[in-house]
Amino acid sequence: MIAVDTNILVRIVTNDTPAQAKRAAALLAKERVFIPKTVILEMEWMLRYAYGLEKSSILKAFQGILGLSNVTAEDAPNVSQALNWYENGLDFADALHLASSSDSDKFVTFDDKLRKKAGKIRQVSITCI
Repeated sequence: MIAVDTNILVRIVTNDTPAQAKRAAALLAKERVFIPKTVILEMEWMLRYAYGLEKSSILKAFQGILGLSNVTAEDAPNVSQALNWYENGLDFADALHLASSSDSDKFVTFDDKLRKKAGKIRQVSITCI
């Protein structure tokens, strides 16, 4: 199994550098691939801010890549939960932080907007300090 950096996945999604996109796609086609959560987090940010992709396109990209039988995401259940919450209105980074803290009793933030949105979707105490 190999692990990949964000730029490998972004090349496949955007095809902004066709020669690299072709090499990246060939790599994903022949190898077992591990994707760290940090790569998933950075990929969403890059696709949204650097490339200006809409949420629906970003979700489709994640579904395509993470749905491959040879791809394993770190902490896949929580990544899947975060993508679901992202699709339903949470910021992706906030959703991933919240999903990744599923073993905690309380989630503390200064972000009242996050508290209000997240409090509706997760059965844990979410507090602003």
